[in-house]
Amino acid sequence: MGKVTGFLEFQRETIGRRPVAERLNDWFEVYQPLPEDKTKLQGARCMDCGVPFCHTGCPLTNLIPDWNDLAYRGRWKEAIRALHSTNNFPEFTSRICPAPCESACVLGINEPPVAIKTIERAIIDHAWNEGWIKPETPTERTGKRVAVVGSGPAGLAAAQQLARAGHLVTVFEKADRIGGLLRYGIPDFKMEKHHIDRRMEQMKAEGVTFKTNAHIGVDISVKDLRKEFHAVLLAGGAEAPRDLKVPGRQLKGVHFAMEYLPLNNKRNAGDSVPDEQWISAEGKNVIIIGGGDTGADCLGTSHRHKAKSIRQFEIMPMPPAERSGSTPWPLWPLMLREESSHEEGGQRHWAILTTEFLGDENGNVRALKAVKVGPAPKFEPIPGSEEEFAAELVLLAMGFVGPVKNGLIEQLGVELDNRGNVKADENYMTSVPGVFTAGDMRRGQSLVVWAMAEGRKAAEGISQYLQE
Repeated sequence: MGKVTGFLEFQRETIGRRPVAERLNDWFEVYQPLPEDKTKLQGARCMDCGVPFCHTGCPLTNLIPDWNDLAYRGRWKEAIRALHSTNNFPEFTSRICPAPCESACVLGINEPPVAIKTIERAIIDHAWNEGWIKPETPTERTGKRVAVVGSGPAGLAAAQQLARAGHLVTVFEKADRIGGLLRYGIPDFKMEKHHIDRRMEQMKAEGVTFKTNAHIGVDISVKDLRKEFHAVLLAGGAEAPRDLKVPGRQLKGVHFAMEYLPLNNKRNAGDSVPDEQWISAEGKNVIIIGGGDTGADCLGTSHRHKAKSIRQFEIMPMPPAERSGSTPWPLWPLMLREESSHEEGGQRHWAILTTEFLGDENGNVRALKAVKVGPAPKFEPIPGSEEEFAAELVLLAMGFVGPVKNGLIEQLGVELDNRGNVKADENYMTSVPGVFTAGDMRRGQSLVVWAMAEGRKAAEGISQYLQE
């Protein structure tokens, strides 16, 4: 690497967060970039480790040591070339990926790992600022038409790869804007939406056609789609939310997270959301059921709505402050994580199970009953630990159980695996010839890097199929 002793000389530094009092009054990204001179020093911490395990931690197999070294040397144009060779959209991953690459960093065995995510963001931001990111159009077109159903990270990555291979790609999105969960699941304070918009402009120039308000299997028949296109990629995600079927679930004020978050993003985008549809946390006691990333997104959103109080429930016990012995290096560690939303306030409750929602005379939720539970997998209630919590808004953020089956999947008749996801072979083709799948629809709820990696691999499988 550029500086052999860098990991001995420099300490880990990452991008900072804007002051809590400031960011709670707006929807701009919470993070502040690390100055360029400090970013270079972080690149210098990358070791000449022989076997870079960061490659195994990253589903995209990013060439991390290469662009760490290039960033250290200030060779930013070469760095973005190396980064783009495996990653279509580093501006997405450097903002919302939890960085499993850092957990697998060799330096992380006994020191804080290299700040890979911080360096990645510096490279892509530098490239955009310098105007280096241009459309990459193919020298010739194959004449083959490919439909991509779903415009999340898997669909977008596949669409860009297919267009650059010379195919005629159309992306169908049932929502009114392109981006999937990037657009309507991720709050603006984690990723502002102009990052999606400028990639769309690049992709349009590369030949990708985007069609919104196009719900395949509802507005557009599957039969017509198959007739018009030589291949179809299913990249609709795992949109079926996990429900909590306890007494009182029908009360007003109990919502899925993905009812709450998209409305907020729509309003931030300038849309008019009717009062009868709007879900606000303002002045309310809020309880978020689910301790993962979606729960944290609901937490940060509720803070900005000026909720009266916010609690976040998690059925699992509180993780240790440091890497658990059950997840040794280079595995993704079981440990307590504090997102920016947790830093902003609220209470976190661990090993707790909701047993009932309580309502008022108007059918609105007013409280819930919960009980402390023992460890997994039984989660047995602990006698005498029952408690009642005030709540005028309850948000269910317990993850997703797989893709929605009615409509597209049923009409295609594709085979499902034992988890209810769309089954595919090693080339990402389903049981229906010419129909492929990638991302959460194939593997279940997962990370943005997995979605993009699968989209790229599916694009490769589609290109091979179209050449046969």
